[in-house]
Amino acid sequence: MKFELKPISVQSIPHTLEKVERYRLLNEPALAESICLDVLAVVPDHQQALVSLLLALTDQFHSNAQPKRALEVLSGIKGNYEQEYYTGVISERLGNARIRHGDPGARTSAYHALRDAMSHYERAMNFAPPGNDDAILRWNTCARMIMQNPDIQPLSENDPQAWLGDEAGSRIADA
Repeated sequence: MKFELKPISVQSIPHTLEKVERYRLLNEPALAESICLDVLAVVPDHQQALVSLLLALTDQFHSNAQPKRALEVLSGIKGNYEQEYYTGVISERLGNARIRHGDPGARTSAYHALRDAMSHYERAMNFAPPGNDDAILRWNTCARMIMQNPDIQPLSENDPQAWLGDEAGSRIADA
């Protein structure tokens, strides 16, 4: 069944984006995602809505990892800091989702995703505005996750990009 979606008004966007935050805090990322799509239907390059959509998508990685969708949203987000920081968020949340799934090889895959996130956070630190230590906080979180979980180990050095494939062997870009 197909419905014609009703557009929201541009004037409602600030209030609407408050709802996105509320739904994310209530652990309802699918509702937050839907609201972001409504905002983006009216203002396609709305940066706050794009960031919120990316975060809502990554909030859903634990049940339905779709990194390709998150990467597509990322392509519309402007700024060097933002590009590096949110690429790190995607990798970090993908790594955490793999840890929670506990599939064979998931902890090794998680290690490489977390290390990838750390690399992006390090690059984001170079572009961070004064007083914004978010990339440092995220880097430290990834480092602690690895240090506190000795079973999160790297793959052999012969296959350093293997974490990009899921346990079925597909690549993130193909997800």
